[in-house]
Amino acid sequence: MAEKRDFYELLGVSKTAGTDEIKAAYRRQAIKFHPDKNPGDKNAEAQFKGINEAYEVLSDANKRAAYDRFGHAGLSGAPGHGGGAGGFGGFGGSASDFGEVDLGDILGNIFGGAETFGGRPRSRSQSSRGEDIAVETEVTLREAYDGAKKPIRIVRSERCETCGGSGAKP
Repeated sequence: MAEKRDFYELLGVSKTAGTDEIKAAYRRQAIKFHPDKNPGDKNAEAQFKGINEAYEVLSDANKRAAYDRFGHAGLSGAPGHGGGAGGFGGFGGSASDFGEVDLGDILGNIFGGAETFGGRPRSRSQSSRGEDIAVETEVTLREAYDGAKKPIRIVRSERCETCGGSGAKP
């Protein structure tokens, strides 16, 4: 397998480039190497794929931080970047083989625990907004039949200082 080029070098930006600069550089490079502008040119096609991968990583704050810290090895668990701990583990494929779907997440949801199938276990802080909450309460048969409504109280253990518990970006 060929050595991967530096993503910043591929886009022609510095490591301190902002998101707007990265986006503009990506567009310039994508137009230059697009397969429609270079029909049959395998080198341009490979360059175009590399540019897309670079933009996918550098435009995402989490992926960029992992790349800046660990290089290409920091992306091994991200979809489309191999089958490390977050991919398919021992299943011999990567998330990109199945349209960027993490089989560990799917099977983990069905059978309990994504780590069983090579995925990452989710902590409470990683739960997504709108996730269902299960609450146990006692109702009589009559209340169940009549469709009675009972108030419940949900207590959060901590409140996010950044979003105030809403899950929204500032």
